[in-house]
Amino acid sequence: MVPRPLAPAAPARPVNVLLLTVAGAVTVANIYFPQPLLAAVARGLDVSERTAGLIASAAQVGYALGILLLVPLADSARLRRLTSVLPALTSAALLVAAAAPDIVTLALATLALSTTTVLPQILTPVAAVLAGPGRQGRVVGLMGLGLTLGSTLSRTVSGAVTDASGSWRVAYVVAAVATAALLLVLPRRLPERLGPRGDLSYVRLLAGLPRLLAVHRELRISALLGACVFAAFSVFWSVLAFHLAAPPLGYGPGAAGLFGVLTLPAALLSAAAGPLADRYGVSAVSAGGLTCAALGLAAAGLGPYSPAALVAGANLLVVGVSSCQVAGQARIFGIGRAVAARVNTVFMLATFGGGALGSLVGSWLYAAHGWTAALLAAGACVAVAGLVVVAAARPAVPSCARDVTREAGGIRPRIPQGES
Repeated sequence: MVPRPLAPAAPARPVNVLLLTVAGAVTVANIYFPQPLLAAVARGLDVSERTAGLIASAAQVGYALGILLLVPLADSARLRRLTSVLPALTSAALLVAAAAPDIVTLALATLALSTTTVLPQILTPVAAVLAGPGRQGRVVGLMGLGLTLGSTLSRTVSGAVTDASGSWRVAYVVAAVATAALLLVLPRRLPERLGPRGDLSYVRLLAGLPRLLAVHRELRISALLGACVFAAFSVFWSVLAFHLAAPPLGYGPGAAGLFGVLTLPAALLSAAAGPLADRYGVSAVSAGGLTCAALGLAAAGLGPYSPAALVAGANLLVVGVSSCQVAGQARIFGIGRAVAARVNTVFMLATFGGGALGSLVGSWLYAAHGWTAALLAAGACVAVAGLVVVAAARPAVPSCARDVTREAGGIRPRIPQGES
């Protein structure tokens, strides 16, 4: 049976990377800005700090659900409509959170707003596809920089707004206004669709995600790398606050938050990973990123009670992990525009899964065996990622199996020759 030919892809159009980067930064901030407010929320709603911590958990759960349930829509839905509806829903949920009379309402509003604030994971493949071959790494690097700055600086801004206003609710209102402002400029600057209009239903879009992973070698490589490096990253950051608070350091909670600002140089430097991936290939950038991550863990392990060593280690780890993520996304966006959003969904789910596992393992190891044991676990994740990079450098073996491209989304998998 001869496969039905695909409809021609929509012509590429110039991409306003700065606008997409700002939009990604503004929307990803909605996940992280409540974190410094949890103590104020606990006092304001008269609950324990542990109960207020449910807000942070609800944000992460909602974001993961949004990546799974909403991001794949970008492959078939109208982009302008999608990027209008999602910010509108997020803004409404932020206003509900601002007026929440109790912790249950706030948690449910947080779950809703974090589910719909997945615009960054839609805009990243859109920017990469519109940029075209040869510039995808650069564009993904800039988008990643925006997401890093948005997640980092949002904590500082929300804390300052709360201190100035005397109410944590004002921070939610400010976030709602900033998110709603995107409706004035973002949708009209996007194409009507990312790829050709398809006939896949929503159920088939979701059901095809595992098959995409089976068909595309580049996606398997990037997903495994993303899971490993983000697991190492999460191990470090999940136990850093405990380590800083323990003797002989004895720092307060503000010290861990300060590390977010102190790693801004690393976040800015990681933007160079995109152009380097375009020039030297994603495998070279992945190898360099893993080297930086390993050096960072070594610095933190060899100087466990030196603030300078810990800051240096944190910066090297941020550079390494960010570079690997940029390289991983640049690799998968070369698969094809018709499945760009769905391959990003698989990649991000793998990355978040590795991060969640890293947080659990890191916290358990630190409680049972201390700082060194946690860092060794993070180092083991980096080592596994290194083996993946080595294996990825080998040419793929052509398969004699039947062509499952059509079921996987209409894009024929490429057989990489050395460099994927």
